[in-house]
Amino acid sequence: MIENLVMAAALSLLTCATPEHPGLSEAQAKDNVILSAAKAAKATDAGVKVAQPVDAGAKPADEAAAKAQDAGPAPTKSPAPAKPVDAGTAVGAPDAGVAKASPRPMAPEVKDLVDRMQAFYEKTQDFSASFQQVYTYKTFKRVSKSSGKVTYKKPALMRWEYETQDGKPSPRTFVLAGDRVYAFDPGAKLLTRAAISTNQLSASVTFLWGQGKLADEFSIATVACKDCKGTLLELTPLVPDPRFKRVKLEVDPKSAQVIRSIVIDPDGSENAITFLEMVTNTGVDEKTFKLAPPPGTQVQDFLPKQ
Repeated sequence: MIENLVMAAALSLLTCATPEHPGLSEAQAKDNVILSAAKAAKATDAGVKVAQPVDAGAKPADEAAAKAQDAGPAPTKSPAPAKPVDAGTAVGAPDAGVAKASPRPMAPEVKDLVDRMQAFYEKTQDFSASFQQVYTYKTFKRVSKSSGKVTYKKPALMRWEYETQDGKPSPRTFVLAGDRVYAFDPGAKLLTRAAISTNQLSASVTFLWGQGKLADEFSIATVACKDCKGTLLELTPLVPDPRFKRVKLEVDPKSAQVIRSIVIDPDGSENAITFLEMVTNTGVDEKTFKLAPPPGTQVQDFLPKQ
């Protein structure tokens, strides 16, 4: 699901450095969507300033709200602007020059499940759930486990509250609000802000918003899964995508809800997110997607210059 649901994840941070990314944990190196988005947007302003309350729920079409959301003291310029850290594959669209493969015909029962799943999310206005994330690092040969809560509301509002990582408290917050993405680390008192081009996200994300058809972008088939409670669908992009090799969605055959999402990275690593206790259409308040960092919080800005 932010690009596991921004590739979800959206998403694990903070501990010691890794050789490939000095100063970043393995989880940061793989999951820091904020910095990846900043790289994709070619942001150059890496100034730091004291945080003001951030309205992460502003709609991108509302220019005044968007400016208010980004308001705050002007960033302090460094002698030489810092370059965004390369935290993994940048969020970007597949190469438009690559030929699109022909989709494999779906079996009737697969098409029926995909159609019902698509219809379920088209009529879903909001949902919230607990989640468990298991990231298997192929290169590092290790597994990292995280848990927390996720909340979603149309159009394009999502909040991930990480609570634990590898059995230890590790609070972090990620918010996607239209074309803005935010990460707040309360331990470091750091808020990171960046832009993300939502029109370049794949249908594996945008179908949650009622946009994009999975069958238009992927060949879809069922695969065997002895440990699955639902039906496991494997989605292979018709156009090679630098962000991932494949996506697997475990779907409840009765409700057509996605109960687990697995994104296979280009290097073979796997980011699996299981959704528990999901509730839908409860009227989630847009205030849920607003951040109010405490005084003294620094803001690391990767937003494009106005």
